[in-house]
Amino acid sequence: QVQLVESGGGLVQAGGSLRLSCAASGRANVMAWFRQAPGKEREFVALMSWSGKDIYYADSVKGRFTISIDNAENTVFLQMNSLKSEDTAAYYCAAAEVTRAGIRTRDYDSWGQGTQVTVSS
Repeated sequence: QVQLVESGGGLVQAGGSLRLSCAASGRANVMAWFRQAPGKEREFVALMSWSGKDIYYADSVKGRFTISIDNAENTVFLQMNSLKSEDTAAYYCAAAEVTRAGIRTRDYDSWGQGTQVTVSS
């Protein structure tokens, strides 16, 4: 399994931006970001194949968030712009060995510890 460590969370005002980072100990076929708000299930945010060929976003973040991978540093980023209060959650990085990983949490083999994002209105 790949070890994942997230960073970059924090408190930001609505309309602001944050960039999350996920340092990976190795490579996987698909990398993704999920988030979980208090009292809610973990939900998919974005995914990207390590090759860069496949990228997919949840409708709720499309046009505002961008996922990217730095191959040289084995690091996955999530650039979050135009943040809203409903984006407040713990954000988790995930890695999947299978090539067809999608939006389900069970598709992913490795998880980071999470980083908190709080958007004040």
